[in-house]
Amino acid sequence: MFDVKVVTTYNKTHILITILSKTKFHNHKSATSQTMGSDVGLEASKRFLTTWLIGGLVAGLSVVALTAVRPELSPLNIVRRRKKKRPIRVYMDGCFDMMHYGHCNALRQARALGDQLIVGVVSDEEIIVNKGPPVTPLHERMLMVSAVKWVDEVIPDAPYAITEEFMRKLFDEYNIDYIIHGDDPCILPDGTDAYALAKKAGRYKQIKRTEGVSSTDIVGRMLLCVRERTSCESPSHASLQRQFSHGHNQKYDDGGSGSRTRVSHFLPTSRRIVQFSNEKGAGPNARIVYIDGAFDLFHAGHVEILRLARELGDFLLVGIHTDQTVSANRGAHRPIMNLHERSLSVLACQYVDEVIIGAPWEISKDMITTFNISLVVHGTVAEDDDYEKDNRDPYAVPKSMDICKVLESPLDITTSTIIKRIVSNHEAYQKRNERKGESERKYYEGKSYVSALLVGVNDLLALSCNMLWSQRPYEVVMSFTIFWSVGLKRMCDCERLCCFWRS
Repeated sequence: MFDVKVVTTYNKTHILITILSKTKFHNHKSATSQTMGSDVGLEASKRFLTTWLIGGLVAGLSVVALTAVRPELSPLNIVRRRKKKRPIRVYMDGCFDMMHYGHCNALRQARALGDQLIVGVVSDEEIIVNKGPPVTPLHERMLMVSAVKWVDEVIPDAPYAITEEFMRKLFDEYNIDYIIHGDDPCILPDGTDAYALAKKAGRYKQIKRTEGVSSTDIVGRMLLCVRERTSCESPSHASLQRQFSHGHNQKYDDGGSGSRTRVSHFLPTSRRIVQFSNEKGAGPNARIVYIDGAFDLFHAGHVEILRLARELGDFLLVGIHTDQTVSANRGAHRPIMNLHERSLSVLACQYVDEVIIGAPWEISKDMITTFNISLVVHGTVAEDDDYEKDNRDPYAVPKSMDICKVLESPLDITTSTIIKRIVSNHEAYQKRNERKGESERKYYEGKSYVSALLVGVNDLLALSCNMLWSQRPYEVVMSFTIFWSVGLKRMCDCERLCCFWRS
């Protein structure tokens, strides 16, 4: 049998494995023969340990190659399938007011921590009490959250703070395994942590906040334009919103005019775009539907028209107009969100298969041929639907090819609708932004870098702990093979492994 002992020094952990024979030796002829036998046993132990380590390394490299060819056969997926009897369900809640790509990225990260993501949408009444009046009502926020590609279920009228009663309901009725929130603090008006009970119960997990955007920032961009309306409308001045969406207004970036609203510091990366993109393209015989627009301040009206468009084909291709195109056709104060911000918001929608980042205003025959477009559609509710008056119809070519269709927009909501809601109650939103802006300032001042790799290591260690506890040797070997394959140099972490072996 194996007797495993852990000896810890200042900086290293030595795992001593000694092989104890069950057979007792009797009638030893001499002390010399005993010594020779012990030497032989020591050599055998060394060869066994060396073979095990080399075998683990070879197995790890083999797993990497196998996983690259057949992802479904990766050890982690095999272990998960064998270990669980039901899918891991995670819960995340939020107001999701003025929903943007930061919300979507949080939902993406939460979904990665489980197999099914259940999202609670806070009621209008709870938002008013804890934050101030919401910009979008509950039914619109429900449409937005339900349309995100990583969301499996939605719970309406969720409480702003996790109460004991609601937490029991999540665990018992919805079979929730973990409650998820970002690393930014969620403090109630009385100064307590909204997720204190979940943390105490040991069912809380944390994700990284998406940098560069928040609802406070977006509302602030519109509020600043309201205060600077004269300069915004003046042809001799650049649009304040355009400066904010591009993140280069130094006056407000430094906190000018007493505002704590931060400009957009979103830095688009290829990795983030890949994270939001779909893995599959259109098939050779797919019916590709194309719809274009600004999709500024992505809202429920956008979601519904995209849903109708997707129902008309097998693949929905969405064209996102450039900032310059939007500004030229909708006024100098547009867009509120820049091109990459708008692209991510559209990509997160489950009805969208692909986007063209910086699509042309006019749809040409070459574009239709290049993307194999079968049908071009647009809705009846739009802010620039008077293009025909200027004799510059962007849909002239698809109309001449008889592949253009007008869809009746389900909701009468536009970007201007959202802006008007802000303007009509700008004093209340200004107060809300000042309170929220203060908490965000503290977050950014005190934040530190958190490596995503460390989170992955902790998840693997926790997984191994569960398997060791259940005494399933096959899965233990598989888990340590994962450690080899991902090159974890801290496999023998002192405190964690001591706990594992002692259990």
